[in-house]
Amino acid sequence: MANQSGVFLIQNDETLVAMQPAEFSKEVDFQTLLSKFPALLVGDQINPEQPRRFVLVKQEQAIGHEDNEARWSIDHLFLDQSGTPTLVEVKRQNDTRLRREVIGQILDYAANYQVSWTWETIRSAFESTCADNGAQHDVVLAEFLDKDVTPDQFWANVKTNLQAGKIRMLIVADHIPTEVRRIVEFLNKQMDPAEFLAVELRQYAAGNLRTLVPMVFGQTQEATKKQVSSSGPRWTEERFIEALASKCSPAEVDVARALIAWMKASGFPLVYGVGREFGSVYPLMKVRNVTINPAYLSTDGKIWFQINSLSNKPLFDNLETRRELIYKFASIDNSKITDKLLDRFGTLPYGTVALDPDGTKKLIDAFEWIATKIRSAPQA
Repeated sequence: MANQSGVFLIQNDETLVAMQPAEFSKEVDFQTLLSKFPALLVGDQINPEQPRRFVLVKQEQAIGHEDNEARWSIDHLFLDQSGTPTLVEVKRQNDTRLRREVIGQILDYAANYQVSWTWETIRSAFESTCADNGAQHDVVLAEFLDKDVTPDQFWANVKTNLQAGKIRMLIVADHIPTEVRRIVEFLNKQMDPAEFLAVELRQYAAGNLRTLVPMVFGQTQEATKKQVSSSGPRWTEERFIEALASKCSPAEVDVARALIAWMKASGFPLVYGVGREFGSVYPLMKVRNVTINPAYLSTDGKIWFQINSLSNKPLFDNLETRRELIYKFASIDNSKITDKLLDRFGTLPYGTVALDPDGTKKLIDAFEWIATKIRSAPQA
């Protein structure tokens, strides 16, 4: 049969397979696919400058109204790495509501989400979804976030975006009609800070093989320019210390100053974050071009640990090595640090370090232990 799509698959045996257009058998199958593979929302097409990544909060997330706490439910609620709530409504092309009704439907959701959603309810829904999938929510979040963004910073961004009405609305279908494309493009040009887009997810099949081809519609040059970046200017040492001094005691600031001084003398480059609300800094340590970043300083008054991220990294893929590192940080009086850091984020307030007469030295010794292992490791 002649190929009707222009989509071909080359197999390992150098044979060419012509893929034919195929419908999704049920809308629920379509929805399950998106829940399992958020990458199908093609964040690099949504924002080529800063490609979006998505994590599922909940499928069928309830949206309230003054007279009904669960009047509607959105097919999917996702968050991107900037904490922007992303509402996704799924329709198949044979659903007549795809023509125009779906536009009003998702606008209803966007106009009423603030009645029932807070950042706490979104976080609770995310944690519940992780539990239902047999995953630990803090591990999922740690793998999803950029390395210079803490969970507290992320949820603060979610709160800010909700209050500001900075949300993203996505209509996802296996075919986006021309009239729907035009409506979406028009709305997206008018909206600020909200964003309205359509994702066409076409499926092609041949025997047991399937290919999915997503494409975003509605993103014009004018609309792209209006989207506000979630990142701010990169922090500096001066700005970092100034922000910390505005909310912490001199003793706490001294702890941060001492560790930054050690970082500058360590020989490793310093990396300052680009968070809008909180600043961060860590030494850029690498082994065989793999970044080793077990902890970083934040202007929220804490040192953040992500030792769980080292489980598949050179030098630290051994459980006992990671446990030894944890014990070094735990030697600080009243640190409350335990083996739980092996599989989750943790924090240590600067104030706790300051109360231990040898706390700053113990902290620097722990970082120096990491640095020594990395300096002595074969890099080839």
